[in-house]
Formats: sequence, C-alpha cells, structure tokens
Amino acid sequence: MRLLITIVFCFIMGQISAQTDAENLKSIYSNSLTNGMSYQWLDHLSNQIGGRLSGSLNAEKAVQYTKEELEKLGLDKVWLQPVMVPRWVRGAPEFAYFETSPGVTTNVNICALGGSVATPLGGIKAKVIEVKSYKDLEALGEAEIKGKIVFINRPMQADLINTFEAYGGCAVERYAGAAEAAKYGAVGTIVRSLNLRLDDFPHTGSMSYGDLPVNQRIPSAAISTNDAELLSGMLALNKEVKFFFKQNCQQLKDVQSYNVIGEITGSEFPNEIIIVGGHLDSWDLGDGSHDDGAGVVQSMDVLRLLKESGIKPKRTIRVVLFMNEENGLRGGRKYAEIAQEKKENHVFALESDSGGFTPRGFSFDCSDVMFAKIESWKPLFKPYLIHYFEKGGSGADIGPLKNDNIVLTGLRPDSQRYFDHHHASNDTFEHVNKRELELGAASMTALIYLIDKYGTQTISNTEELRD
Repeated sequence: MRLLITIVFCFIMGQISAQTDAENLKSIYSNSLTNGMSYQWLDHLSNQIGGRLSGSLNAEKAVQYTKEELEKLGLDKVWLQPVMVPRWVRGAPEFAYFETSPGVTTNVNICALGGSVATPLGGIKAKVIEVKSYKDLEALGEAEIKGKIVFINRPMQADLINTFEAYGGCAVERYAGAAEAAKYGAVGTIVRSLNLRLDDFPHTGSMSYGDLPVNQRIPSAAISTNDAELLSGMLALNKEVKFFFKQNCQQLKDVQSYNVIGEITGSEFPNEIIIVGGHLDSWDLGDGSHDDGAGVVQSMDVLRLLKESGIKPKRTIRVVLFMNEENGLRGGRKYAEIAQEKKENHVFALESDSGGFTPRGFSFDCSDVMFAKIESWKPLFKPYLIHYFEKGGSGADIGPLKNDNIVLTGLRPDSQRYFDHHHASNDTFEHVNKRELELGAASMTALIYLIDKYGTQTISNTEELRD
C-alpha cells in the first residue's frame, strides 16, 4: 500500500512539474521574442566591429565588448581566460584570371585560404590541371602535375539533406589539398568554394601544410562556384588554359587573446558546471554574423533569459565565448585544459555554431540512457516546432571536454542556406533574421533550464523508489 501511495504521489508531482516546466518554457520564449538582446548584440558585433579574425584588432574589440555586456547582466562572475592564437593576415585583395590564348583573359573571383602562403610578388601563372580528389592526384602523378596549378573542383553533394554532411565530404581537399598537390610538384592550388549554390562569392576556410617544409609550401586559394564552373568548362574545351593569381597573405607570430567567460553560480550544486557557448572569432570576409556571431549572442542571452524569467539555477551555468575556432581551435583546447587542471566537473555543454537560422532542435553526444531521458522532454518543445532530437555531433569548441560523464550538444538550425554565407563576404548582419535568431536563443535557454532542473543522472524511477 505504501508503495502504491508513493507511486501515485510521484505521478501527481510529475504532472505538476511538467506543468511548471511548460509555463517556464513559455516565459523563456516570450521574453526572447519580445525582450531579447541577441539581435542588438549581434548588430554591434557585426556593424560596429566587423570580421574578427584571431589575432586581429577587431577580435580584441569583440573580447572587450562582450565582456562589458556580460558584466552588465549582473552575473556572479565574468572573466577573461588568456590563450595564445595564430595571427594570419590576408593583406591586399587577391587577383586572378585565366587565359585561353595569349592576351585573352577572363577575371575570376578568388580569396586566399586561411593559413596559405603568398604567391611571389609578381603572382603565379601556369597551366591548369583539374582534379576532383586526392585519388586523381595520385593517378596523374608528378609527370602530369609538376609545374602546374592544380584546380580541385569537387562540388558539395547536392542530394544530401544534411548540408553539414555535404560540407564534411569535401572539406578535406580544401584543408590539405595544397600539401598533397605540392608532393607532385604543383606550384599552386585553386579550390572550388564549399557552397551549394552557384554565385560569385569565394569562400575561405582553414588549410594546413602539415609537416611540409616551409620552402616547399605552395599558395592556395578558393574560387567562387560560378567561376569554378566556367573554368572547368573552358578546360574541357582547351587543355592549354593558363591561370594567374596573386595573393599577399602572411603568417605572423602568435599573439595573446582571450576566451570570454561569465557564470551564474549554482544554488544547490555549484560544482556541477553547465556551459553554453559559441566562437567569438570569425573569418575576415564579411562580418561573421552567422559564423559565429549568432552563436555568441544566443549564448549570452541564455544567461540573461534565465535571470529575466526568474529562474535560479541549481547548477552553475557558464557562458563561454571561445577564441580561435576558425583556424586553430586553441580557445576550446585551452578551456578544456584549464578545466582539467582545476578538476572542474562539467556535466553538460551546448554549442551554437550552425548559423542563426530557424532552430529545428538539437543533436546529442551522450549515452542511450541519457538520450532517452532527454527525448522525454520533446513534448515541451513541440509547441515551438522544435522536433529534431537526434544522437550525433555537438560542436568543435566543446569537443575537447568530451569524457564519459559529460553530455555534449549542438543547436541544429535549418541548414539549407547556411553554406551560402559560410566563410564568405556575404556573411553579414542583414542576412540574419531577428525572429529566427531569438527563437534559437530561447530554445537553447529552454534546454539548459531542463538540464539544470533534472540533471544528467540517469537513475530510473524504480531505483529511486527502491532507495
């Protein structure tokens, strides 16, 4: 009889708790959509500061601005965490054309890939050889490649609904294509921009030479998708086409920068840490509004929305604005390193780094048992059209925190337009929709609220009753 009474009591309390949760989520969404700060913060980051490449003056302005804004929220603690970051500079704008016959040229749109070396002062001009992948390089060999510019023309796979999967399928050629082509004597590489639509915007991104000696490194640039199509068509007609490009980038000495951190100390379990964050740095093309200004301001607004909604967290809620995700991931690694040194107990981490588009849900890197617990909250999100709860990846910056005890999570907005802007000069403020951005901030806050309230323990009700 006693067990039955206990079960009935737990059921009634569960119903009351679910009603309270629904009311709190409604308050969170209402506050974000009528009184949100994310769009205002993004306006300043994008239009008053601009692109925030690691090691740049703009990156340091962003550090100071976000620190000051977090201090205004009345958090329990705000601080800067030093981290050494690379300093790569683009220099003067790049210039390129292809030549179909002596004196007959067509200008094309390119941009240097982040980390590339410069061309000689006068630029490089050579015959072009088109490949789709590393296998093509191997098949052609040094006899066909030496002294030429390798054009890596691998489109993103258009029939993949998950555009991040399409991106991941060909990002390796951008990242290491120059190092691979140099092994066969190439003098430069031109890489098709990772973009699903045809347009004139070249998309930059990180690249690496690995352990290739400095004197063997060759310049690498991205070419717009429209111009990649044009160049490929010309090469099909004329194998004697030559390509010219000039870029002026430099890799300078590392400089000190910072992760920006603020927290609300937990009222019951202060040593259990929940973090939410995005990366403060961006590429120097555009102003980094989607990548990842959106994630930064949404993460900041999570703490503000919790306070505005009158929610007093049981656990410590920490916002982390990571530096240097784009070309080094040093901010994420430094944060994890310090957390390990201090023996901090991180139980949950949520990252927003997929743009400020309409939120669809979340992906979770956790155990099956924990995922089942999280899935039970889906009905609370249904009124807000947040239906995507799947096991999968989380985010690059929180990845170094991975262990057997932490749940890693990524916000998943609609991704169909994301790569139209990713790493390009059209990643700008006017392409972010205010309401979509605020819905994302609210969804993140709602999930953090539930994680904080119920924790990440996975003891079954039966075990709780038995105890």
